[in-house]
Amino acid sequence: MAGSPGLAAFCLKVWEPVVAKSRRAVVFMDTPCAEILHWCGGVELFLSAGALNVKEFSSFESGAKNQPKALFVVSSAPRGRAADVIRDVVSQSSFQYCIVVTAVCPGEPEDRANYEQLEDRLCEWMGNMNFTAEVMWAPLLLAPVAPHLLVTPAFSFLFPLLPSQDLQAMNRSRPDKKRFPGLGDVDLASMPQELQHHIRKLVSGLNFFLEGIGVREECYAVGHLSRIIAGELANYPQAKNRRKTSQSKASLVFIDRTLDLTGAVGHHGDNLVEKILSVLPCLPGHSNDVMVNMEALTALQCEGRNEDIIAPGCLAQPNKPTGKALWESMLSMKQKEAVMEVRRQLVEAASREKLPIKMSMGRVTPEQLRFLIQLFKDNGQAIQNHCGVLQLASSTAQVLKHPQYSKWDTFLAFERLVLQTTGKTELPTVLNQLYPMIKSHNERSNDDYNIDDIIIILVYIYSVTGDVQVNSELDAVESHVKKALIQAFCDEPEPSPLLQAITGCESSPELTLEKAAAAVDKIFTTLRDVSKTRTHLKFFHSVHVPGSNVQQASYKPLLKQIVEEILHPSHAEPVDIEHMSSGLTDLLKTGISMFMKVSRPHPGDASLLILFVIGGVTVSEVRMVKDLVSSLKPGVQVVVLSTKLLRPLDIPELLLATDRLHPDTVI
Repeated sequence: MAGSPGLAAFCLKVWEPVVAKSRRAVVFMDTPCAEILHWCGGVELFLSAGALNVKEFSSFESGAKNQPKALFVVSSAPRGRAADVIRDVVSQSSFQYCIVVTAVCPGEPEDRANYEQLEDRLCEWMGNMNFTAEVMWAPLLLAPVAPHLLVTPAFSFLFPLLPSQDLQAMNRSRPDKKRFPGLGDVDLASMPQELQHHIRKLVSGLNFFLEGIGVREECYAVGHLSRIIAGELANYPQAKNRRKTSQSKASLVFIDRTLDLTGAVGHHGDNLVEKILSVLPCLPGHSNDVMVNMEALTALQCEGRNEDIIAPGCLAQPNKPTGKALWESMLSMKQKEAVMEVRRQLVEAASREKLPIKMSMGRVTPEQLRFLIQLFKDNGQAIQNHCGVLQLASSTAQVLKHPQYSKWDTFLAFERLVLQTTGKTELPTVLNQLYPMIKSHNERSNDDYNIDDIIIILVYIYSVTGDVQVNSELDAVESHVKKALIQAFCDEPEPSPLLQAITGCESSPELTLEKAAAAVDKIFTTLRDVSKTRTHLKFFHSVHVPGSNVQQASYKPLLKQIVEEILHPSHAEPVDIEHMSSGLTDLLKTGISMFMKVSRPHPGDASLLILFVIGGVTVSEVRMVKDLVSSLKPGVQVVVLSTKLLRPLDIPELLLATDRLHPDTVI
């Protein structure tokens, strides 16, 4: 199941008119666009086209006196804070020619008028109305992580709403008689303005993506936020004309991440890349790549204040064919196979450079990989020839040696215990098993769970359990766990980034008992919400398969259930996969089908199946979907889209975000 050449080609093609404008220009680019570019060819695309420099989109940047041309590339509409940054940069530079490229299509006449006004303002900021200013649009939305996996960096914050707290927050501003009984009653117009803007921007970008690959899609949804997004795309005015002329059919299924957080925080995945993403630090400004320490290839000893002196490596290798091929292999292989492939590629690279190799078959160790990497040390040409493979090999060696890596099996063992014990009435038993594992900083060894780990396990427990039976026993056990967590919060000498985000406290002295108690209460309110996310579903109401005399209890991913339902030989109409009608004709069909047999669209009808997971997806899930489709219906091509690649720690951050309804991002 290779990705369509059209998908990767489209992601690269949208950059062509932008790159063409960069000749002899200083380029200022915001973080989401920079992350998309990172997977599409990187800064090299602009520098090889004649750009003078590529800088951060920031009020603290400017052009030199001898640099008369500027190109701004932004993921947001050029208004508000984005316009302020452009004004600041232009005002402190000597530009005579300014081009602004925005990823937001000017859909309304009002938008087009604003873009024209911006051209006049650019000339004002440059100090001469006779200078040249342009504002143009390019559909910069998708980063091609692999041919079958695309992410949307500008929407990495987007996360489905929760049944209690988010619904209550929206209802507070509504009259009593107009309050929503449940999330299923919420529509786009009822959402906060910021969220509406982001959803419309996403829909616009997806429409141009589908136009670019030449498909006519039917939209489906599993989950409340997915229903809203799918409905907007199905009825998007510009999409209707496109669908009339498109020849190829596609099924586009939107899925809410919150319906199955078990897979997002669990450790079932036997995949090397998932462990690399979980263990190594994020590349600054990125949500889908990591920093790889490349010190082993140099003679420098980077300790203390010199540790940032060497530029980090990364996973994205769009310009190195062998590195790109290895990356795609690592995504699709089991961990053992991937590690052996990394070693094979290293040995092959060293052989080509005639470096002294000591052949060692059998188990691959981090020391063995490090030895092979160091063969390239101080050999500039060899490093340049094989830098893609060397970065991926270095990431592999570092993750296999990392202290957090050794915890993976500990997590997995406890998750298996949870699966055997789980049931609607058994949640207190599971929490009692977790209780002694909650330890304050002074009581913990390196092998014990820290606070972040405990929160991840709690999300796993409540998600896999599903709709819990609330009673006095559960309240009492939760109260015990809360007290232990509050104490652990207060005893933490340096709050982790997650703990800082949850409590709003950057240092230990700030974290009072009251603040810790409020944060823990919010965590458990959120966990109760997590347990309710599947209550409206009839067929996909559980991800837990109870054990029997012949088999142990297990976890069945929601994505697996959805794909099996779509590709089931019976071709029965899906119960929980809602088809979104795209106008009067579809509504008439729906009405007529109540009285007579009318063929309604089925997500298994198309030869291209696109799954869009709102809220992030794991590498293991992508691999599972790819393998499952290949075995069930080899003729179907499947592509996974998502807002980001997930690490277990991402989920508590997204779940407990205070700005989910009012995202603090430039729109």
